[in-house]
Amino acid sequence: MPKVVSRSAISSSTDAKPTASSTAALKVYYCLCGEFILVVDRDLGTLPRRRTDESIILRNEDDGDQKAQIFKVNAVHSGPTLIERATGLEKLWQFHCPRCNLPIGYQITPPPAKSGPFFYLLRGALTQIQGQLPVDAFEGEEDVQGVEGEVAMT
Repeated sequence: MPKVVSRSAISSSTDAKPTASSTAALKVYYCLCGEFILVVDRDLGTLPRRRTDESIILRNEDDGDQKAQIFKVNAVHSGPTLIERATGLEKLWQFHCPRCNLPIGYQITPPPAKSGPFFYLLRGALTQIQGQLPVDAFEGEEDVQGVEGEVAMT
């Protein structure tokens, strides 16, 4: 058997100007179960929220002064759902985690994801750290108080 010799050269240049892609900081978000769901070019805390349900708005298309977000979502879509809003009924398509089936977002146009002008992320559905709940995960829920280790018997 002949001897296998491999050679590789590593080169770098300190004179090269940085490109837009090399300076972009991508943010990664996970479902509460730990599954990878979203990579986006901006922090979700800086994005606008929808007035009807406080969902985070991801813009798919440029609109005048507002640029579209660059993102990739890893979610499974379900059929259309009708939601009753103050303004009437709204038809939307939900997207959920492929692992635990937790709803993570929706859009108002039929799938695939990013087919309409906006993609909405539900408040508290995603976290930046795997296995850690986001601060707003239970925001707006009734406070449940209990003492650890105690069981109420009635």
